[in-house]
Amino acid sequence: MAPVVSKVSVVMGVYNAHRFVAATVRSILTQTFADFEFVIVDDGSTDGSLAVLRELASHDSRIKVISRPNTGIVGAANDGIAASRGQYIARHDADDISHPQRLQKQVAFLDANPDVVAVGAQMEVTDPYLSPLEETQFPLDHEGIEHDLLRGSGWTLPQPAAMMRRSAVARVGGYRQQCNHSEDLDLFLRLATVGRLANLPEVLVQWRRHLGSTNHANADQQRQNKQRIVAEAMQSRGLPVPADLENYLAFAPQTPRWKEVCNWGWKALKRGNTQIARRHAWTAIKERPTSSEAWKLAVCSIRGK
Repeated sequence: MAPVVSKVSVVMGVYNAHRFVAATVRSILTQTFADFEFVIVDDGSTDGSLAVLRELASHDSRIKVISRPNTGIVGAANDGIAASRGQYIARHDADDISHPQRLQKQVAFLDANPDVVAVGAQMEVTDPYLSPLEETQFPLDHEGIEHDLLRGSGWTLPQPAAMMRRSAVARVGGYRQQCNHSEDLDLFLRLATVGRLANLPEVLVQWRRHLGSTNHANADQQRQNKQRIVAEAMQSRGLPVPADLENYLAFAPQTPRWKEVCNWGWKALKRGNTQIARRHAWTAIKERPTSSEAWKLAVCSIRGK
């Protein structure tokens, strides 16, 4: 095993995230905890993301950029972990923002709780422009988190805010390719068999929602993967697998793209973010020109109320 050279390895995969990735990287570089390396895997981007990453890396030696053809989320995550050397592995998405004290708080928690193998945190969910939508209320304790995982909710320990012990990740075999797009649910269920899981009560990450996110693009595959992953986890724990497993699992209803954008717009307007509300209105109109709600949003955002 290669020697540990940093306390923390921040591991991030990037695929066509030119619009967001510079701000994301800077949110890690300005952490109050400084003993980290930042391993970024460019997963075959074609939109200029790699040039942005290389420019940022030229100014900070903590950044290590790996570029190779596209393999998907799991391949990028495993390649990043393999190239990293930290005692703890902090995951990050290419379009999110970590609060300055995220690494410091999670390191302190793992140092003080050696039985915990992975810790997440609460997140502020935002629209693509970082206008707030809601704050999460994930369970803090292992029992609550595992209960939700076994209902198919990988969201209950959020991967974009997760920090894990390298030794535990290696022990369970890392991410599995056959679980792509539900890889977090699968990994956390397996980690729960070798140690305890936890979430911090503080909001430490801004999680950006947009129409290009995995939840929108791969909903059908996620649904199929979750059933297989949860069935396997139940069997490994000696639990009976419900005959109606699909109905047992907690699937969030798939909101139409135009409707979701309208929801974002109304929330922005309520907060007084009229320019952002207008952007959402025009996006919703492009998605569904016949939507009366989208046109109403446009009118209200122009009026400012």
